[in-house]
Amino acid sequence: MHPLLRELEKEQMKKNVPAFKVGDTMRISVRVDEGDKTRTQLFEGICILRAGSGIRENFTVRRISFGEGVERNFPVHSPTVQKIEVVRTGKVRRSKLYYLRKQSGKKGRIEEDRKTDAATAQPQAERATAAKA
Repeated sequence: MHPLLRELEKEQMKKNVPAFKVGDTMRISVRVDEGDKTRTQLFEGICILRAGSGIRENFTVRRISFGEGVERNFPVHSPTVQKIEVVRTGKVRRSKLYYLRKQSGKKGRIEEDRKTDAATAQPQAERATAAKA
């Protein structure tokens, strides 16, 4: 990618994205426009997919709503995504959790990762600066 495009994209990227990975249970605040009004809608579920990089990065969150599985894709740096909050971190050994679509009940649970704490998860921008140092 051309350096000028990379700089332009960097300006538009969000700075306060928390560190999250596949398997984490997260709560996403999404701005919904209804006519002339706007409201915030929460979507809570397990992150089953994370793809892309830079401004094109997105993730998919899955939850069970009234006995039906619901998946929703979110661009990380979209202005409609107001806040991403990590509720609990999951311990998984896969980069894509598509197998959860076939699981139901207790089989669909993900073990909590005891090594990391969701409250101490630092934003992605801080993690990048810490890695450079």
